[in-house]
Amino acid sequence: MIDLDGQATTPLAPEALAAMLPFLEQNHANPHSAHRAGRAAKAALEAARAEIAAVLGAAPDAVILTSGATEANNLALKGFFAGAGEGRGRLLTFATEHSCVLETANALARRGVPVTILPVRSDGMPDLAAYRRALAAGDVALVSAMRVNNEIGSIWPIADMAREARAHGARLHCDAAQAFGKLPCDLVFDLGDAALVSISAHKIHGPKGIGALVAAADVALEPLLHGGRQERFRSGTQSPALAAGFGAAARLARTGMAAHAGHARALMAIALAALRDSGVRFRINGPDPEGPDRIPTNLSVTFPGVAATRLIARLPDILMSSGAACSSGAGRPSHVLAALGLPRDRVAETLRLGWTRHTTAAELEQAFSAVAKTAREMQGIGQ
Repeated sequence: MIDLDGQATTPLAPEALAAMLPFLEQNHANPHSAHRAGRAAKAALEAARAEIAAVLGAAPDAVILTSGATEANNLALKGFFAGAGEGRGRLLTFATEHSCVLETANALARRGVPVTILPVRSDGMPDLAAYRRALAAGDVALVSAMRVNNEIGSIWPIADMAREARAHGARLHCDAAQAFGKLPCDLVFDLGDAALVSISAHKIHGPKGIGALVAAADVALEPLLHGGRQERFRSGTQSPALAAGFGAAARLARTGMAAHAGHARALMAIALAALRDSGVRFRINGPDPEGPDRIPTNLSVTFPGVAATRLIARLPDILMSSGAACSSGAGRPSHVLAALGLPRDRVAETLRLGWTRHTTAAELEQAFSAVAKTAREMQGIGQ
């Protein structure tokens, strides 16, 4: 089995598992208890918080542990507008955002929050002129924008966008789930001192079920979950095991980022060569895969005349998807590809292919050769 679904999730790193085991096998204590075992569990939470913060260059107490990036995005957007009362202003976001952001925007609109969803360019990058015009209207309170798109790998200039938002009296929330630990995400230099940043553990070889919202000290949020407020704006008993795994994964990502990036670029070269040398007809969606505006762990590839679902079914030993896992599982076509202007039939002919730092060159070459060969056969080329 070869995994080419690296944007959906990543395999758990052995180091993350090792960090989790003491809290799964031995110390079951509640980290919010005052006894010695509880304090040990609490220490694991704080150590993880420090590791997560170190990747961002943030203060540890800015890190609010959540169940994942979806909860973090919901808390950021709903909490921001509810926490400030009525008439806060407009939410500005983009047509290619993750479904949890767009669905949250829709929920806010139903509650009376003004929402503007901007289109994007055909390569999936933001139309910065349209963005500046929207900010110039003067009623934007919060901008929500991804650092790296989960389907087409586009890297957005979040630092510039955050500074422009702030110049117009708005704050910026960044969904950094696909960027965190894979490319530099310093809170100031790379994210423009964004007020809110959402991240997830299972995108960086950590465990599923934990993520975080990094919130500036001057941002007030209304909690989604009311209770003991164990995590500042978030109530509920935290899992030391999940936190320890997240912290270990964050440390691995931070210390190995340059090496991992080099490995990813080498794999991208192999993937592109396999496609180009095969004779298959294909189109890559999004920014140039060899340019600076795309993360080198992702390809969105359209094979004209080939239904993506049939291609996936013909290669059961290769894990791949036809779009974001949250949309593919529900049978919904990709809203990201539609936003790029792809007609519905082309969307249905598109695969999202991704790899991780655990993917070997031999595995990638084997998988892409098989995908290209099968797609070529289905196109009837050379028959």
